Amino acid sequence: MIHPSAKVGQNVTIKEGVIIGENVTIEDDVYIDYGCIIRDNVYIKKGSFIGAKSILGEYIVDFYKDRINKVNPLVIGENALIRTESVIYGNTVIGDNFQSGHKVTIRENIKIGNNVVVGTLSHIQPKCTIGNYVRMSNNCAIGDGSKINDYVWMFPNVVLANDPTPPSDKFLNVTIDSFAIISASSLILPGVHINEDALVGAGAIVTKDVAKETLVVGAPAKEVCSVRKIKNKFTGESVYPWRYTFKRGMPWKESDYDTWIQSVKFQEK
Repeated sequence: MIHPSAKVGQNVTIKEGVIIGENVTIEDDVYIDYGCIIRDNVYIKKGSFIGAKSILGEYIVDFYKDRINKVNPLVIGENALIRTESVIYGNTVIGDNFQSGHKVTIRENIKIGNNVVVGTLSHIQPKCTIGNYVRMSNNCAIGDGSKINDYVWMFPNVVLANDPTPPSDKFLNVTIDSFAIISASSLILPGVHINEDALVGAGAIVTKDVAKETLVVGAPAKEVCSVRKIKNKFTGESVYPWRYTFKRGMPWKESDYDTWIQSVKFQEK
């Protein structure tokens, strides 16, 4: 079922059971697998893959007052890979080269940058801002209004909380600065600011801000040392800041971070 107002580009694959609503635009070379629902006002850019039984442009709360779908656009960037049974609400913009695991939920009023990965069963609450090259593993729960800057790594079962006195209507949003790492099963409490290049150890409960280039561990989390003191267990070499020792999937993968950032600064002049 494709609404007459929908615009479908060239070499688009639409499998059985797909429903496409009003004012939908699907650019060239998009693949929409079995049983997907593409609700009104969704824009899917070229080269994207939408996995089976996914819902794009899901209704936000204003629909349920009168059961009339308002204009809440969703934009999916180029070359997205959205795996099966994911649900992405309206009023959200997702950049190019986005990847999701299975059964991911992304709520309304969210802005996601380019080259972001969100793992299976993760849930992102409304009004979040997520930068470029963020890597979020499976079962992460991102609280309403969180701000995650570029090149942040979040490992399985991370929770960013936002309600200091639950249940309440006054939230304190978590902020995570660029290049920070949040290890598996960590809980970041409301209002905490994780600064650039910080490392939160596995299972930590972070109750206060974490300084730049600082390792914290424990419950409650406490400062241990500078991340620059951490060594690779196999080679004995320094590991952090990680951008100087790791490049897979990063924009500096063909050279090194310093060479790449200098080229970016030159292009910006």
